[in-house]
Amino acid sequence: MKNSINQPSQIVDFSASYATQVSQLYHTAVQGIEHPRYPKLKLDAWSLAPRSAKFWQLQYKRNKAWIALNKQQVIGFISLETHFNHQGYIDCLYVHPSFQNQGIASSLYQHLEHWAQQQQYPFVSVDASYLSRALFEAMGFALQQVSYQQKRGQTFTGFYMKKAL
Repeated sequence: MKNSINQPSQIVDFSASYATQVSQLYHTAVQGIEHPRYPKLKLDAWSLAPRSAKFWQLQYKRNKAWIALNKQQVIGFISLETHFNHQGYIDCLYVHPSFQNQGIASSLYQHLEHWAQQQQYPFVSVDASYLSRALFEAMGFALQQVSYQQKRGQTFTGFYMKKAL
């Protein structure tokens, strides 16, 4: 059953205390995909089991990430690479299946974009999936090229997109 909210109750910076919830949300969101382009083999290649909390803690030591909360429950997260070579690259955007299609992803993206503008990033980019491409197009991103990624013997098609800030 979908919860009836339009905005997360708050968006906060990632902290290590959220790592376990982020790990579970990531896995739940991936495994909850119901789309013909993503059969079970691909979903398992994408996320066979939740990653360790330590993985997410290390990942977000060098990147910037935000968490969407509903009360104290993590319902979504987004991250942006901040190191030189990939500065401004959106690494992850996931929303819990129970909270999808309620504006959570858009709110997270708008929060990220505001921060990136404050940092004077000239653009942001992303490798969007088939499922997230429309969201990024609605946010003003333009397709640069089709991309492909291999994971555990499965090929994932992506759409490298960019938006000038």
